Amino acid sequence: MSTTAEAWTNESVLKFADGREPVRALVEAARDLILRAIDQGWAGPPYDPMKLAELNGIRVSPRGDIPDARTVPLGHNRLVIEYNPTRPSERVRYSIAHEIAHTLFPDCGAKVRNRGLHGGGIDDWQLEALCNIAAAEILMPLGSMKADEIGPLDINSITETRKRFAVSTEAVLVRLAHLSIEPCAVFAASRREANSSSDYWFDYIIPTRTWKHSIRRGMRLPDASPATECTAIGFTAKGNCHFPAVSESIRMECIGIPPYPGAMFPRIAGFLAGRKRATTSLPGIQFLRGDVLKPRGTDHRLIAHVVSDATPNWGGRGVAMSLKNKWPAAQERFREWVGAHHRPKLGEVHFCQVAENIEVASMVCQHGYGASSGPRLRYAALETALTSVADHAKLVKASVHMPRIGCGQAGGSWMVVRELIESSLVAANAPVTIYDLPEAKDSGVAQLSLISSAEQPL
Repeated sequence: MSTTAEAWTNESVLKFADGREPVRALVEAARDLILRAIDQGWAGPPYDPMKLAELNGIRVSPRGDIPDARTVPLGHNRLVIEYNPTRPSERVRYSIAHEIAHTLFPDCGAKVRNRGLHGGGIDDWQLEALCNIAAAEILMPLGSMKADEIGPLDINSITETRKRFAVSTEAVLVRLAHLSIEPCAVFAASRREANSSSDYWFDYIIPTRTWKHSIRRGMRLPDASPATECTAIGFTAKGNCHFPAVSESIRMECIGIPPYPGAMFPRIAGFLAGRKRATTSLPGIQFLRGDVLKPRGTDHRLIAHVVSDATPNWGGRGVAMSLKNKWPAAQERFREWVGAHHRPKLGEVHFCQVAENIEVASMVCQHGYGASSGPRLRYAALETALTSVADHAKLVKASVHMPRIGCGQAGGSWMVVRELIESSLVAANAPVTIYDLPEAKDSGVAQLSLISSAEQPL
């Protein structure tokens, strides 16, 4: 039987992707939805998918005569998610998150989407697989797990993490794929029952940024893989297997998870890794104590900081004021860039050369200034700005230096900010250094005590 990766064929998936890689496109769409919700006050854990639906104008209604959950179009671009309230709470949360994922597809209002019933199409599993990925992003969004909570990947510890966070195994695996620095890839696989096949095929594979092997979605799992031992939900298996496209033996750890609606056999979720745990030399975040205005090194350095959209004038007690005092030209050029009668726009970045081999990147990611009942940092704008900084750093071959941006007066969460830095700058291979002030004052000691051991500055 062929092991060649299958093409995407589902009509809804193709319309949504519009030429892009569907998994990457959906993760980006789900993340954008999540960041905008966090900007509006959506918080956790646990992260409530009902609240997320409400923030996006989608009504959620209990209905006991349906098997699981469904998305019902009401006309005029209005939708309602109906769910069975008698299901276990964990299942209800997952089902609602799955239905929210359906609303990311442009044709979601064309017909009723019944999660508890099979749609009848031989490629409906493709749409379901993507919605499972987005549901995982919703239930464990960026910032929901600390980097030092990962540890070496092990299917047993993953199941324990699932219980601790009260989410699905897929949710934990997808989050680990974003956070782990190990060369590995998480996956979900299922049997193609419509083709009368007893073989398992990869529904999706999400690699960490250090994974190098050419194992793709749609490939058939090897005959002797551990997946064949996961014959029921909750059964786990571990072992080595061989893929035609890979010269070395690959370790697989996996678990049986609920099947697609209407299917008989459990799906399989897990991860692939090299038999020997490898280390990586790719750049990551370096934590130092010191002054960000004296960035370490002799290469081209880019100092990134956050400013408000309310005024082109920098003030307060943060890095922006210190930059203004040390390099007045940075403030002057920023003011000229904004213009006399305009305000900075969220997500924009201004670059200014201030010294030999030193530039300042002023990221407009704070909404307003002064006292506020909630954080003024806007995460969606920060993601956009960091992407621009990553592109510029690559263009000028610069390292990036910053404080814990957005986590002071702007009130942001460092766990969320760190993941945004990882997914934009670090993923683009830009060396990043984060500066904390020395422990000279009690407030500094208190602040550093909240930092995980993996992030303690040197």
